[in-house]
Amino acid sequence: MKFKYKQYGSILRPVIEIILKNQGKSVRYEVLVDSGADLCIFDEEIGSYLGIDVRKGKPREVFGVGGKCSVFYIHPIIIEVGGWPFEINAGFMPSVAGKAMPYGLVGQKGFFENFIVKFDLLKEEIEIKNREKH
Repeated sequence: MKFKYKQYGSILRPVIEIILKNQGKSVRYEVLVDSGADLCIFDEEIGSYLGIDVRKGKPREVFGVGGKCSVFYIHPIIIEVGGWPFEINAGFMPSVAGKAMPYGLVGQKGFFENFIVKFDLLKEEIEIKNREKH
């Protein structure tokens, strides 16, 4: 399945739409496909919408560029990409979204372990294949 890069200001980014599911609820959510991220992290509001008591999850810390520390909470969730659902453990972080980053992110654990990903900046597209089907 191929997705077009999305424009954010003057920058093209590999942002795709996924579906997050929990307890019979689902929501479409844009995420940055980030090969440098250790795991998937989504906004706390998304988790709350899906019926998750986010702050009751296992707390963890992540350090971003510049050494800024942020706390997130781990919960099981189902992500669906291209009709392929996977149950993963993901982080939910207060205020992960914002003006600079109005989306979540998918990383090594939970995403790259389930999909084969090909980035093509010149074509402005990202191709994702289900690892189990190949």
